[in-house]
Amino acid sequence: MPWNDNANPGPWGSPPPEDNGRDKPERRQGGGPRGPRRPEGPGGGPEFDAALDRLRRRLSGLFGGPGQGIRPGVVAAIAGAAFGLWALSGLYVVQPNEEAVVITFGAYSRSEGPGLRYHLPSPIEHVEKVPVTSLNRIDIGGAPDAEAPQESLMLTADENIVNLTFSTTWRVNDAARYVFSTRNPEEAVKAVAESAMREVIGTTPLDQIMTTGRGEVETHTVTLMQRTLDSWGAGVSVVGVQIRSASPPPEVVAAFRDVSNAEQDADSARNEANTYRNRVVNEAKGDGARIVQSAQAYREQSVRDALGDAARFNQILGEYKRAPGVTRERLYLETMERVLAHSNKVVVSGKATTAPIILPPDVFRPRTLAPPAAPPQQQSAEPASDAQQAQPPAAKAPQ
Repeated sequence: MPWNDNANPGPWGSPPPEDNGRDKPERRQGGGPRGPRRPEGPGGGPEFDAALDRLRRRLSGLFGGPGQGIRPGVVAAIAGAAFGLWALSGLYVVQPNEEAVVITFGAYSRSEGPGLRYHLPSPIEHVEKVPVTSLNRIDIGGAPDAEAPQESLMLTADENIVNLTFSTTWRVNDAARYVFSTRNPEEAVKAVAESAMREVIGTTPLDQIMTTGRGEVETHTVTLMQRTLDSWGAGVSVVGVQIRSASPPPEVVAAFRDVSNAEQDADSARNEANTYRNRVVNEAKGDGARIVQSAQAYREQSVRDALGDAARFNQILGEYKRAPGVTRERLYLETMERVLAHSNKVVVSGKATTAPIILPPDVFRPRTLAPPAAPPQQQSAEPASDAQQAQPPAAKAPQ
């Protein structure tokens, strides 16, 4: 079958007839399946046009027709919706670290804690939220973009200049005063911190600032800052001040280094002198304690020896009183025994002796080995009177 033969419609039916001036072609009844429906007109079809017509009718019903004006119900509905939105604008949320200050016509009204809160909408009331638990920090001096590059140069008590940088930590303790007392609280805290630090540095020597006096300087600065802020009613609590660095100006660093080296040498010499003094003093104290202890020991020994000699003499005196003759003879024999025990002795018989006896010189020479000396208490034990009283029995011995 040729391609242009339309006698046989095929399975899809006959094609629609050509438009010969009529409004719309008639739709064939039957004749096979139809293709997809195409939208008619520029608006997207009759359904879209119908929706637009319904919307026009409803709007015209609300606002009235031409010349009738807007209906009162519509005006009331719009006003009610606007008022509701205005009233809902007063809802606000306060975070856990914040405190809300409610201001009514520019005056303080109340303070609110964390949670969902409500205030009368603007312009009647508005809210200032202040973080009351957060710590704030301000660095003073040493910042390259600081407004006043000379803010870190301060004059000390000994008329020296120190390049000092420090940080101030603070928080809000009264939100209402914080909002109303100063126009710019952070700038006020910074100004007070710099002023207080300059006052404290002006009464402190440079050596104390650069060495061991930083803690005292920080404590005095915190006290002075808090006193000043409280007098202003700023509602700020100063937590602490920390000195980050303290050094002389760059122009005089070399001179200060020389002074520091000289002070270190002086400290070393002072420490060496103290060490020598402590060693000598301790040695002298030790020698003195040893001498005192030796003297005390000698005193104790002498006292005890004297007490012993006195006790022994008292015992001999008692014996002498009971038997004088026997006691004198015993004392005489003991004395001769002690004397003759360390001397050379020559025994000469007195019988049949007519010529003088000549003794060799070696007899009178002292012995080579000297005996040990007797203790002082034994040498001075017996009194001389007892030895003299013991001589008469010796004279009777040869008989």
